[in-house]
Amino acid sequence: MSTPGPPEDHGLRLVPLRGLRYVPEEVGSLAAVTSPPYDVVVRPDGLLHLESADPHNIVRLILPQADTASARHEQAADTLRTWLDEGVLAPDAEPALYVYEQARGDLLQRGVIGSLALSHREQGVVLPHEDVMPHVVEDRAALMRATAANLEPLLLTYRSDGPTGTTDAIDAALSRPPLLSTTTEDGFHHRLWSLTDPAEIATVTTDLSHRQALIADGHHRWATYLRLQEEHGTVSSPWDFGLVLLVDTARYPLQVRAIHRLLHRLPVSGALAAVGDSFRVRHLDKTLPEALDALAAAAASGNAFLLAGDGSYHLLDRPDPGLLSRTVRRDRPDAWRTLDATVLHETLLAHVWHIPDAPEDIAYIHDTEAAVEQAERHDATAVLMHPVREEVVRDLARQGVTMPRKSTSFGPKPATGLVLRSLDVN
Repeated sequence: MSTPGPPEDHGLRLVPLRGLRYVPEEVGSLAAVTSPPYDVVVRPDGLLHLESADPHNIVRLILPQADTASARHEQAADTLRTWLDEGVLAPDAEPALYVYEQARGDLLQRGVIGSLALSHREQGVVLPHEDVMPHVVEDRAALMRATAANLEPLLLTYRSDGPTGTTDAIDAALSRPPLLSTTTEDGFHHRLWSLTDPAEIATVTTDLSHRQALIADGHHRWATYLRLQEEHGTVSSPWDFGLVLLVDTARYPLQVRAIHRLLHRLPVSGALAAVGDSFRVRHLDKTLPEALDALAAAAASGNAFLLAGDGSYHLLDRPDPGLLSRTVRRDRPDAWRTLDATVLHETLLAHVWHIPDAPEDIAYIHDTEAAVEQAERHDATAVLMHPVREEVVRDLARQGVTMPRKSTSFGPKPATGLVLRSLDVN
């Protein structure tokens, strides 16, 4: 593949695919076979719930269960082959781009699913904003190698400055009957349409060809795409593309939530003792929603964290400026140096608590109540975070600066299981 030039000449290159989809007649319901993205299914009871929802739930592919990593990946590959042979999953008859809609109450998100040509950060086409964990990339790469499939789309965002060809194509699709319509147990209603007309596809691809995207969710999968592309060499192949959902956040703003930390080996009492007077510490005799409100108020004027795990909540804010000066690296912009995630990792984890960023020490949990519950169950510490504004994330990404891993959670995330991409299907 040629090396793209500036984004205005070589922006996003989205191409149609023959989406691999569940055959409705072969499963209990479409809702019962879907799942959140693999990294959101964090609790064993959540995994078991999905596995028991339907014997063909997609979680059996994205999070297979076996004694070893190699056995897990081979099991996923065997399961995928079986479902294809049995007609549980089948490729669509012709290549398409897919219009995808999620709605719940006043929240509405629409975007386009397709195969996106891969590019590196320095090309300025797709901008990551978070660091990744090598062991996660290795696991996802092994799973993709075994299955030869992109099992769930990344969530990428871009911003238009008015009506576009893509919005016209989306609006036109809405006038037609959808390929599928289902409501998942989280209350989200999902609809999917296909764009197969060459003129409609050209309208979308031309519009996107000069645009730049931000990775909102799926940094590890994007890093995995790039790793596998490199393994397959310079000959053009399906590994040069990856499955994505592209959303115009000027028209459909995303929600930005925090991702919390669970410190497995540190009880709250030990965390507070180590903090000492390096932060202001306040005990909160409040409910979780009230404590989160207090966190938001404190975060409005500086770094703030909420500790949980001992049956109550403790608000940390107003860090010692001298401590920050000594512990936070200086070769980054001020916007990065003052991030809560930066202060957590550079100051609290590395210098106050002396906790390595390793899976045996830290878990990353999206659900606030789940983080608190697990901390209380295991005498651990949950560090609850306040979300970062989208404009801060985008500005840092454009400067080529990555945030600490798992700094943000954009949503709503696409449901896993509605469209898959097989690298063996043309």
